[in-house]
Amino acid sequence: MLLKVGKYDFLCEPFHCDFSKQLFLGQLGNHMLNAADFHANERGMGINYLSPLHKTWVLSRLAIEMEAMPHAYDMFSVETWVESAMRYFTYRDFRVSDHDGNTLGYGKSIWALIDTDTRQPQDILKMHDGHIVNYIEPDKECKIGSLSRVKMSKEAQKCREFKVTYSDTDYNGHMNSIKYIERVLDIFPLEHYKTHFLRRIDIAYVAESYCGDTLRFYRETDADGGIMISVRKSNDNLQEEVEVVRCKVTFVKITEE
Repeated sequence: MLLKVGKYDFLCEPFHCDFSKQLFLGQLGNHMLNAADFHANERGMGINYLSPLHKTWVLSRLAIEMEAMPHAYDMFSVETWVESAMRYFTYRDFRVSDHDGNTLGYGKSIWALIDTDTRQPQDILKMHDGHIVNYIEPDKECKIGSLSRVKMSKEAQKCREFKVTYSDTDYNGHMNSIKYIERVLDIFPLEHYKTHFLRRIDIAYVAESYCGDTLRFYRETDADGGIMISVRKSNDNLQEEVEVVRCKVTFVKITEE
């Protein structure tokens, strides 16, 4: 039987980096999801097994908290493991480390198993005769705070909107999970990133959006300085806006050495 924890190596390609030569957070998110996919497929719980059964994993919540980011041409690794599994949700953690094994940051996520025809949740513990329980690793520590619930008031102000297009979508036909992160981070001007480091992002995926939907972004700041964003969709068939994503981003001031 394979180890419960999977470790996957990646290259920080320069065209995946920003002006500071550091990896875009969205690209790091892609690598985390790739690691999750590799880990699940190798252990008989991935898309290769699920697709013929008309089932798939759907990301419900994600938190990424970083102390530092990989730089251009750096080799880095993503470890991932299943922390726990329940009937309709499974918790998956991540650790990001540099070439020397030093921790750069961590991630936490929640996933649901759904039927691709009905879009209804499926019993994870019955999948593959409960095979997932063989790979639960509850003792490996993920050293960041738990996934937080983002609460927003009615005072949030609209700050941007855009229409979902072809390149925003994924193989499931809806807007890609990481694209939401990229669009949220685009709210902040370049000058902000020259003076601030993105320490953490918490994001909850509430509903799906599709090509042609208009997404509107609403923003407010909480008492701790965290910036909260609600993403709401509209289209010709909706009588009112529907929230699809809610997230919180936390920046820290870059200190000059």
